[in-house]
Amino acid sequence: MPGGETADRDYVKHPGSVAVAAIDDAGRVLLLRQYRHPVRSLLWELPAGIRDVPGEPLVECAARELAEEAGYRAATWHTLVDLYTSPGMSDERIRVFLARDLERIPDEENTYVRHDEEIDMPVEWVPLDEAVEKALAGMIHNSPAIAGILAAYAASSDDYKGLRAASAPEA
Repeated sequence: MPGGETADRDYVKHPGSVAVAAIDDAGRVLLLRQYRHPVRSLLWELPAGIRDVPGEPLVECAARELAEEAGYRAATWHTLVDLYTSPGMSDERIRVFLARDLERIPDEENTYVRHDEEIDMPVEWVPLDEAVEKALAGMIHNSPAIAGILAAYAASSDDYKGLRAASAPEA
């Protein structure tokens, strides 16, 4: 620390995670309503999950989460934004992807079995500009959802042309 002093810090070591801002052809973003026990609330969130498969490319992790949590797959992927969720208490790093050219996975192909809070997790399509309004009005509290929604809205101004590749390295 400044002045040569030391300070103790407690923090959470985290494997990292991914989130997906899935935007359909009508300009709507896919949002989930998920219960989060630490805040004892249902939160609006993007499909997301922990980087829990060693060596798995991040875009494949994101595609898996989109399929498992929402039942969709995407043909087009880009890196939207990278963030630390709460760098004062955790090293969790999240990459938020933009997924487009979406297709619902037929029930007979989707074999994922939802568990715990995922069992009753509704999927809703919200117009992107309305999602921005909800975020700015304090109706969306999940940090990757807010970052992903605002970044997708900003990127939509040039039809998503300036985004990094889905395989872009993390800085």
